[in-house]
Amino acid sequence: MTAHRASTRTLLEGADGALVRRTVLTSGLRIVTESVPGVRSVSFGVWVGVGSRDESARQMGSAHFLEHLLFKGTRRRSAWDISSAIEAVGGEMNAFTMKEYTCFYARVLDTDTALAVDVVCDVVTQGLLQSDDIESERGVILEEIAMNEDDPGDIVHDLFMETYYGSSPLGRSILGSQQTISELSPRGIRAFYRRNYVPSRIVVSAAGSVDHDHIVALVAEAFDGDAPNAEPEHRSVPSRAAAARGRGTTALQVRPTEQANLVIGYDGLRRTDDRRYALGVLNAALGAGMSSRLFQRVREERGLAYSVYSFVCSFSDSGYTGIHAGCLPGKVRDVVRVCRETVAEVMRSGLTDEELQRGKGQVKGGVVLGQEDTGARMSRIAKGELLYAEIPSIGEVLGRIDAVGHDDVRELAGRLLSDEPTYAVIGPFDGAIELGD
Repeated sequence: MTAHRASTRTLLEGADGALVRRTVLTSGLRIVTESVPGVRSVSFGVWVGVGSRDESARQMGSAHFLEHLLFKGTRRRSAWDISSAIEAVGGEMNAFTMKEYTCFYARVLDTDTALAVDVVCDVVTQGLLQSDDIESERGVILEEIAMNEDDPGDIVHDLFMETYYGSSPLGRSILGSQQTISELSPRGIRAFYRRNYVPSRIVVSAAGSVDHDHIVALVAEAFDGDAPNAEPEHRSVPSRAAAARGRGTTALQVRPTEQANLVIGYDGLRRTDDRRYALGVLNAALGAGMSSRLFQRVREERGLAYSVYSFVCSFSDSGYTGIHAGCLPGKVRDVVRVCRETVAEVMRSGLTDEELQRGKGQVKGGVVLGQEDTGARMSRIAKGELLYAEIPSIGEVLGRIDAVGHDDVRELAGRLLSDEPTYAVIGPFDGAIELGD
């Protein structure tokens, strides 16, 4: 096994006894683990640094399609074997595709760690991608697209992305379209798989009752035979074309719905921006809970909407800050007006002392409570390795949040929220709708 190993380092030693270690194999494959005392579960994931923004326009939907197909069978297992192996030991296994990465994961008892590693790695590295399976799963994906189209609360976010990012890859749907999925060829999907599922773009992570050297040995064996694809020791995100951004436009999709769904979007931050902690506090105070300004102003004081919240979305090179609301169609303009007035107040005067402390507490609570779950720990160290090029300790993260001050929030709000927003609206409207000033 030593022939596979390039380097191993200890990254973190937690006060609770948790230990984060990292190994890079000669192929470029990175393995990070967090040993957590006192738990009996293991969460194991294989994270591939490829997502929907790595597709060409004609390939739209390939990453998600491939995620589905890899569960259809390998050289050693049928689709039934894959699902039944993990379920037979009371575990769970799944996968998801995002704009910039794809993840395959399982959660099992620690006694079944070897099984989870074997099955998940088998799915990722040994997918058959047979033509019959591609054709049958094509119908499943088309059904998923149709199902998604029936949920305006989800579709309005896709509409916003399309409006804000235009024809750039970030503006396209992760699922693809009816046309692109219908036209994707088996040859094209296999080529996408071979080109992107290479060791240097993969991070393997495990958290819970794990032994790092044992995980490394299991993973090295599972990936044995992959051609070396070494990369430097430093960590970096894949190079991608810069995201295009459009501002100040309104996209309307007319549908015979009972409720209108609305997204108001402003500029945001790239994922690794040091100001992301200030943005997290600002978002929490603005609209991330029932005590937030938006919830109080829009729902509690005026009764304009059942659902209203703010959110942050960040990528390797860009991001946006948004507000989502669901309301009666006749109240859309009033909701927009109150939301924009609330945003203007924050830009002008910042947060109150109480809001700042409550926002910090909300963000810190989310960080700490997430550590109670091995799946969240597994995701944290994987994203730190794959996306952030660092895995800070929880204490460091809490310190960065605590360091956020009034000036940080006020300055950031002025920079991000001052431009005319971009709107996406779905609802039963007769024609164009004017929402701006």
